[in-house]
Amino acid sequence: MKMIDTPVSLESLWEQKVTAFDDMMKIVVDISREVLAIDAEMHADLEQLLLMNGSHQQDLWGANIYPSREMDNNIEYTSLINIRPALGNRSMEVKDPLIQKKIKEVVAKLLHSAHV
Repeated sequence: MKMIDTPVSLESLWEQKVTAFDDMMKIVVDISREVLAIDAEMHADLEQLLLMNGSHQQDLWGANIYPSREMDNNIEYTSLINIRPALGNRSMEVKDPLIQKKIKEVVAKLLHSAHV
């Protein structure tokens, strides 16, 4: 697991990954602080890493990133941690287009290039 708060190459993260997923890496994005955590078997582990480093629960959203896909289609906004009825999100998928947009902006800012 890594916490990312400065821009880094997605390819280098992919080459160093510790998880066994063939085509994606799990991420959790703090949309307020504009940081993310990447590379764990479960989104909940990434969420805990961010919480221990100053993030607030309501700002954290899980997704999967597919490094080999085109930039405009490399994020899947699905995770168990996204089920938040109190925040109006009742499914694993982030439904709010503004939150999706913010996730995408943070990923684009911190993870350069989308091809392995």
